[in-house]
Amino acid sequence: MRNKSLKPAGILLTLAFSFIFQAAMAQPGNIKGQITGLREGETPVVNLLKASDSSFLKAGICDAGGKFEFELLRDGTYLISITHVGYQKYISTPVSVTNGHYSIQLPEITLQPGQVELQGVQVSGKKQFVQRKIDRVVINPDALIGNAGTSALEVLEKSPGILVDINGNISLKGKPGVVVFIDDKPTYMAAADLSNYLRSLPAGSIESVEIMTNPPARYDAAGNAGIINIKLKKNIARGVNGGLSLSYGQGRYLRTNNSFNINYRVNKVNLFSNISWNRNNSYQDLRINRYYYAADGSYSSGFTQNSYIRRAQSGQTARVGVDYYMNKQITLGAVVAGFINPASGEVTNSAKVLDATNNPVSLVAAYNPSDKKWKNGSINLNYAHKLDAKGRELSANADYIHYTSTYTQRLENSNYAPDGSLQSSSTLASTLPATISIQTIKTDYTHPLAGGGKADAGFKSSFVQTDNTASFFDVAGNNSTPNYDFSNRFRYKENINAAYLNYAKDWKKISVQLGLRLENTNIRGNQLGNSVIKDSSFTRHYTSLFPTLYLAYRIDSLQKHQLGFSFGRRINRPNYQDMNPFTYPLDRYTYYAGNPFLQPTFSYNFEISYTYKNFLTTTIEYGFADNLIQETNEQRGTIFYSRPGNFGRQTAWGIDVNGTFQLRKWWILQLYSEFKNLGYKSLVYGQELNEDRWYWYIGPTNQFILSKTLSAELAGSYQTRILVGQFLTIPVWQMRAGLSYRLFKGKGSVKLAITDLFYTNQPGGDIRNIARSKADWLSHLDSRVGTLTFTYRFNKGKSLNARQSGASDTEKGRIKTN
Repeated sequence: MRNKSLKPAGILLTLAFSFIFQAAMAQPGNIKGQITGLREGETPVVNLLKASDSSFLKAGICDAGGKFEFELLRDGTYLISITHVGYQKYISTPVSVTNGHYSIQLPEITLQPGQVELQGVQVSGKKQFVQRKIDRVVINPDALIGNAGTSALEVLEKSPGILVDINGNISLKGKPGVVVFIDDKPTYMAAADLSNYLRSLPAGSIESVEIMTNPPARYDAAGNAGIINIKLKKNIARGVNGGLSLSYGQGRYLRTNNSFNINYRVNKVNLFSNISWNRNNSYQDLRINRYYYAADGSYSSGFTQNSYIRRAQSGQTARVGVDYYMNKQITLGAVVAGFINPASGEVTNSAKVLDATNNPVSLVAAYNPSDKKWKNGSINLNYAHKLDAKGRELSANADYIHYTSTYTQRLENSNYAPDGSLQSSSTLASTLPATISIQTIKTDYTHPLAGGGKADAGFKSSFVQTDNTASFFDVAGNNSTPNYDFSNRFRYKENINAAYLNYAKDWKKISVQLGLRLENTNIRGNQLGNSVIKDSSFTRHYTSLFPTLYLAYRIDSLQKHQLGFSFGRRINRPNYQDMNPFTYPLDRYTYYAGNPFLQPTFSYNFEISYTYKNFLTTTIEYGFADNLIQETNEQRGTIFYSRPGNFGRQTAWGIDVNGTFQLRKWWILQLYSEFKNLGYKSLVYGQELNEDRWYWYIGPTNQFILSKTLSAELAGSYQTRILVGQFLTIPVWQMRAGLSYRLFKGKGSVKLAITDLFYTNQPGGDIRNIARSKADWLSHLDSRVGTLTFTYRFNKGKSLNARQSGASDTEKGRIKTN
């Protein structure tokens, strides 16, 4: 499998660079212009349109002197569109770029004063998939056909720099410890439950995804690798508007993602709502091998296991909100949201214990059915006040969030002799209810400064309480006996108080943003004892500072060349459930355990970037993390223990490239690639881990405009081996394709997408640095899925700027529901 993976990598690399070569060889054209009569600080929006249908082609940048330029243009006829608040919209006469006329200088343009009518000429343009800002990268999921009918988790998997492993752990540019936000509010969930929730959130309900490797001081400092902020759709145009998305997907099992959003604004009241329903049936065919060695290094015994995991999950989400505009300065709002995610699963295991000659010593058959229901309810109250016309603003948010989980399962084990005769059997039943309660309050203040600068300040307090109970019973016939070795109850309380200051200013060539955040953390955990396990508790208190800095330097007046720099210090606190000290059996030979001694991770991240003509960005990165929280593995006798632990130090450095290339009028290439080195230095259960390894990832996405109503997409990715603590993954690659047909004058569409065309995205790897043992695994997933999606949007009225709400930005990302 590994050798086969090299060929697709060469194919993808050859295709990507051949596309770039063709773009470089084509004769480019350019259109230059200048807007006169602007007041200081005014920067109009300049767009290039296709003359035949006024469709959007690319966005331009206007410098402080009003100059703009569009380059790398193919032969064709274009329009220049210019808009700015307080001026009438300007549309140029058609401008032709043809043979012999590749460099065109427009006459000076003077915008006419007047109110901009936002209901004027409609630009039926397509959003760029990737947009870059000084402190974040913004992903627009609707820009990719392959996102139609999929889930939020699949959107993240296709986003540049984001990797999602088989257990739902999300890493950003090779680094773990990412905090996921929904509408500026943290999800408070650990990996398994977060991935289940994101699978239930339809891509059609997502407006954008913000990727912040060094989030500004306004955001919580949590997240070693940064923050991923998922913005849900919310439109506050006057009148009635909304959208519908229906999808059906078929792999080995069916899946469906459906969503509906509606907004109604009249006078001073704006009502909005999103509802969704999904069903996701999947499987995992997992093979695990373990090898054990004697003190002299000779092979002594082995273990091989095959597991077939069948999952059926559904989800219903709802979000209802209201904004009340008391006057032009004050807005009050409330949002009520919740979800219900019922799930069931069946795991069938067959295992062999082998001797030194790989002959079976014993056989094990296990069956593990489970049922789970994960529910959430939340309410947000928000207030925004524009204090004056100069830009002073005050906002406040209060949140209450409550999670409940019920989980029941049975572990049925049967042990057989090599000849197949039954030796023993056992059944262990369990119920594992859990609750999480979160309250947060947050205020933010913005103050414009003389000379064009801006200062922000704010504070936040959060209070979290969790209660986890694990009740295990040994079952014999109709009798159940409590098993106190595994039974447990764990309570956890946390309070975080934070304050921040942020300053930002733009000069002619330089933009600066710097911030400082202070966070005070107070936690207490208590494991209640029973007749076997003693009562235990722990408390911790610590205060930390988290600085951030962003610099942007525009080398030339037209902003063709721009340099950027960012720095940030981050913290990654343990998930609430990971600090629960109880031990949980996954099967007879595999246990999961919590770790009450986990320490927070502190990390430092540096980035230097160069952007060329606003379509190609190259970034050099370096970062290190102390006490990195990651999964660890230990062998004790015949039992394999998995638990979260602290690695001494992780280092990460390398380069990534992100670009959008207009190869033809009908062909756009979006290309992301990264080349990184990950290193670990730590002592893991007495074994020294001191290793670093390079990895490479490339992900080209081709978009083809076949006609005014028909478009297509062909994309893929290749990833070499990646070192993740004790794990070393195998190379994987995959390709996907899609078609989109527009209906009802652009208001509707039908999309067909197929993922993992060649069924090659099957993860696996090795587990190393374990005393006198090692292991490997390989998974086969339901990754090749064909999805048919219908979407329809309706709208009326003027567009207004949507207002963000939510105070609980970080706590949600640390909830673990598995």
